[in-house]
Amino acid sequence: METYDKEAMYGRVVNLYLEANPNPNSLKFVANFMLVPEGKSYDFPDAESAKDAPLAQELFKFDYVKRVFYMSNFVTITKSDEREWDEIKTELKTFIKEYLEAEKPLFTESYEEKPVINQDDSEVEKKIKQILEEYIKPAVEQDGGAISFDSFNDGVVKVLLQGSCSGCPSSTVTLKAGIENLLKRMVPEVEAVEAEGI
Repeated sequence: METYDKEAMYGRVVNLYLEANPNPNSLKFVANFMLVPEGKSYDFPDAESAKDAPLAQELFKFDYVKRVFYMSNFVTITKSDEREWDEIKTELKTFIKEYLEAEKPLFTESYEEKPVINQDDSEVEKKIKQILEEYIKPAVEQDGGAISFDSFNDGVVKVLLQGSCSGCPSSTVTLKAGIENLLKRMVPEVEAVEAEGI
């Protein structure tokens, strides 16, 4: 029996399935392979921020797409309130599938990544960032979102909520009940946690 390389004959085989998350306006489009390296996430809150991310740029051409987020093996799309998922999810799924099958790039070569922990961070900032990376990020990512450190001043940690967490009704509860309690317990200097992007 002759064996053949299916991928060589037909291009990349892409299977996508959809996954809901706590934000009713967001939906995860999950692929059968990794899109970006494990532990990395990329948030595009508008078309301008996606200038070096061609897939996100293309998705913003759909007038109902309000935010695009890449992580592991999925793309999370946040839509406007005016449209229902039942009307648009097939169109988006087909578009993403065809884009990935054509093996087009997710980033241009000029895309630059910023390191999570910087040399000039204070010891407290380093500790906060490490806790966010190790304990909080993995849980938030399962729901199609991401969290990143913004600033620490006068006992207040500001974080950025991205992907499906941005605009999610339950993100405030998660922030106060989960993230704030954990950080206050592990870093005595932390008195409160506030979010940008809700």
